[in-house]
Amino acid sequence: IGAALSEPRDAIEDIIEPYLIQRGFVQRTPRGRVLTQHAYRHLGLPEPEPAPVAA
Repeated sequence: IGAALSEPRDAIEDIIEPYLIQRGFVQRTPRGRVLTQHAYRHLGLPEPEPAPVAA
């Protein structure tokens, strides 16, 4: 995202990411950041199939 917006990583983490989390577009998980159902609907993209859970 930083490269696409020509913004430093700190700006993304300190300003943009909290806004996206607050608006419900991004969630932080133990595996990293993921888009929410709300984000996919907003962008008009099909939601990916959930990954199978390893036993």
